[in-house]
Amino acid sequence: MSLSTGRKAEIIKSYATKAGDTGSPEVQVAILSERINTLTDHFKTHVKDNHSRRGLLKMVSQRRQLLDYLKRTDEKRYKTLIEKLGIRR
Repeated sequence: MSLSTGRKAEIIKSYATKAGDTGSPEVQVAILSERINTLTDHFKTHVKDNHSRRGLLKMVSQRRQLLDYLKRTDEKRYKTLIEKLGIRR
């Protein structure tokens, strides 16, 4: 369910705004999106896994809060991130 260290490092490298950046909203949203996508695939086979579904809903909510913050502070970064990740909005 969680991301491997190598995959997480790839995501951080591709979405980081500067060297050593792990806390920017872009990186956080990208990591959450990857975890959400893997959990969504998990639910296609494990339909009755309601405990993990609750975690998925919490992650979706957290991603939404980060995206709202990014939209409020810098609309250009928000739009490029949405396009890059392919998130509907």
